[in-house]
Amino acid sequence: MDRPTTTTPDNPWLALRTLTPARIALGRTGTSLPTTAQLDFQFAHAQARDAVHLPFDHGDLSQQLSAAGHDTLLMHSAASDRHEYLQRPDLGRRLNEDSAERLRAHAQANAGGVDLAIIIADGLSALAVHRHSVALLKRFDEQAKADGWSRAPVVLVEQGRVAVADEVGQLLGARMTVMLIGERPGLSSPDSLGVYFTYSPRVGLTDAARNCISNVRLEGLSYGMAAHRLLYLMREACRRQLSGVKLKDEAEIQTLDDDSADKKTGNFLLGNT
Repeated sequence: MDRPTTTTPDNPWLALRTLTPARIALGRTGTSLPTTAQLDFQFAHAQARDAVHLPFDHGDLSQQLSAAGHDTLLMHSAASDRHEYLQRPDLGRRLNEDSAERLRAHAQANAGGVDLAIIIADGLSALAVHRHSVALLKRFDEQAKADGWSRAPVVLVEQGRVAVADEVGQLLGARMTVMLIGERPGLSSPDSLGVYFTYSPRVGLTDAARNCISNVRLEGLSYGMAAHRLLYLMREACRRQLSGVKLKDEAEIQTLDDDSADKKTGNFLLGNT
């Protein structure tokens, strides 16, 4: 007697998977997921866990930044190690005493403050920082040359969270801070980089005082687009002297099929001709 064959039911939504990395149209085998979908999920989960625990390679990052023309300062948050960092988010938001003292000394030796302090922290995905931070800064530098902002050395913060940029900016006397940090890994994005901008940084600010540009990576928001949006926010912040929920990202983006290409758009990349 012939044995019955087991087949996977047809999946009419399968074509939609080409349009998104989200886990849709996974199919089924009986009442369960197909083996391939289950294995893919376990692999993505392992990648996310690895990204959280990957050590911050600040030495290699410092060399790359130096090659791109940036001086660097290495700092450490008040979280002594990764375990404490994950258990005590508050400690990741402040520098440890040694780092804070060294930053004060640097600021005193370079009195007068700066317009911009750029901070890079491992956050919850050092992988994202390793892959995307230098490339993003290169695109930012290309577009920011004409602004003439004075800058502090790039501050690398190990075991840092977003709010540590407020203390760094305050100690350096910076008018603005830009924080590049690894975002919490998702099951389809273990290397997503976040960009946080704050005008007039100081300890005690809430997230309402900053602007966020999220999902900077090759499969997400491009480096050029992220730099474009960041510069728009910075220029508007300088003009209006604020950031956060009161400052909206209204940067105009020129598309290839825009029939108003010859009109004035306000896009600083395209000019007003």
